[in-house]
Amino acid sequence: MECLYYFLGFLLLAARLPLDAAKRFHDVLGNERPPAYMREHNQLNGWSSDENDWNEKLYPVWKRGDMRWKNSWKGGRVQAVLTSDSPALVGSNITFVVNLVFPRCQKEDANGNIVYEKNCRNEAGLSADPYVYNWTAWSEDSDGENGTGQSHHNVFPDGKPFPHHPGWRRWNFVYVFHTLGQYFQKLGRCSVRVSVNTANVTLGPQLMEVTVYRRHGRAYVPIAQVKDVYVVTDQIPVFVTMSQKNDRNSSDETFLKDLPITFDVLIHDPSHFLNYSTINYKWSFGDNTGLFVSINHTVNHTYVLNGTFSLNLTVKAAAPGPCPPPPPPPPTRPPKPTPSLGPAGDNPLELSKIPDENCQINRYGHFQATITIVEGILEVNIIQMTDVLMLVPGPDSSLIDFVVTCQGSIPTEVCTIISDPTCEITQNAVCSPVDVDEMCLLTVRRAFNGSGTYCMNLTLGDDTSLALMSTLISVPDRDPASPLRMANTALISVGCLAIFVTVISLLVVKKHKEYKPIENSPGNVVRSKGLSVFLNRAKAVFFPGNQEKDPLLKNQEFKGVS
Repeated sequence: MECLYYFLGFLLLAARLPLDAAKRFHDVLGNERPPAYMREHNQLNGWSSDENDWNEKLYPVWKRGDMRWKNSWKGGRVQAVLTSDSPALVGSNITFVVNLVFPRCQKEDANGNIVYEKNCRNEAGLSADPYVYNWTAWSEDSDGENGTGQSHHNVFPDGKPFPHHPGWRRWNFVYVFHTLGQYFQKLGRCSVRVSVNTANVTLGPQLMEVTVYRRHGRAYVPIAQVKDVYVVTDQIPVFVTMSQKNDRNSSDETFLKDLPITFDVLIHDPSHFLNYSTINYKWSFGDNTGLFVSINHTVNHTYVLNGTFSLNLTVKAAAPGPCPPPPPPPPTRPPKPTPSLGPAGDNPLELSKIPDENCQINRYGHFQATITIVEGILEVNIIQMTDVLMLVPGPDSSLIDFVVTCQGSIPTEVCTIISDPTCEITQNAVCSPVDVDEMCLLTVRRAFNGSGTYCMNLTLGDDTSLALMSTLISVPDRDPASPLRMANTALISVGCLAIFVTVISLLVVKKHKEYKPIENSPGNVVRSKGLSVFLNRAKAVFFPGNQEKDPLLKNQEFKGVS
């Protein structure tokens, strides 16, 4: 009898050995989840339960810290980067992207092989072999044994065969995604993308884990593991950008009084789930102007008082959603026998079982912000431009004075940017502090290099605002024929004439040493007076600093001349 007990125990132990030896997906992929993991999640479309068996012979399992990870890739470690377009509105699709980052100087070529980059030197120096992994050669050797291309090693960890898409032989990485107690397998290259519909995903933050294997002969080797948190929500993800003309820093949520603020609503909907939904925007700006409802995602609002205001936005959209359960049918009499009219009969019980694919549910999104309204520079204008005349003008420079006015607060600095006529290539930029009175009237002098057309941006700024205006400046040519040069030439010519007359007068005085009274002749008087007046006026115009009445006739006395 005792031998019988031993024999039965041996049979039970032998029966349990395959169960203990076989690993399941949740043993491989869900190592860090708590033992009491809840499994009430609904089935994801195209995903499988992680209770399935894992082929450990073809896909070995390494724990963290296993020394074999160091040799899983030639030349270093491969990193996997997992990103998603989370958060996702429930019912929409969320997309996950995995990108592999290879060690330095390695890349994937057009055939899916891993090669060394040309002229790239890593710690091991330049490699004589261009290939890190030549999977094309391995695939050809494998096909030589089985011309059908169907091999026992071209399968996923659960035993399902690889899909034979065009070019599938160039896909040498196996990605296993795992979330919510389910997994998804994908064959790909160094970057893959997987989309999941969130209709059956539990609301809140969830964890996505990915394990990546590479080809290794007729088996596979793990090279990277990565995980990331994604969020599924029943609230529409809403973001609002706020911008205002003359606002110096829009990110500080401080804006200017008496200028419109543009509010632009951005709904995070990368899968275009709400493309065919009617979306309403209800605004409350917090300044006792009431509620504003619009179907436009952009709105302008002007605050006329300084202070702090609470901005509130509610977004409403009718989105596809689960249909409510049908009401219980009223009691009916047994129907009379009638001929059948197809699958959809006249029985109300039968009609209630037909799912309605067009059910919708209202989804809402909310945005709140606190904004501050202050005084600022509202407007800047150039009311006058004056060419500054220089006594010795440079051949390639011109000075122009700009008379500038502004509205709003008093500026503390002025900046100008002088560029080419297209306003793209900057030639000169100058900023300087200014001291302006309450009238906000100032003169800005700027130099221009040579004649031509310039674009000038002029800004007045203070701590919170920056008012800008742009204008095109036409600087005239400073050649000898220009009006300014002609004026300078006339000045020099008249000056020479005055000197010539002075020299002639001195010679006449020296020749007639004795003074001879001027005859009392009206003609002579007029001529003498005319020359004196001409000289005086000429000197007054061209030499305004010389107050000498008549240096040539300083010691002479004209008797009889009235």
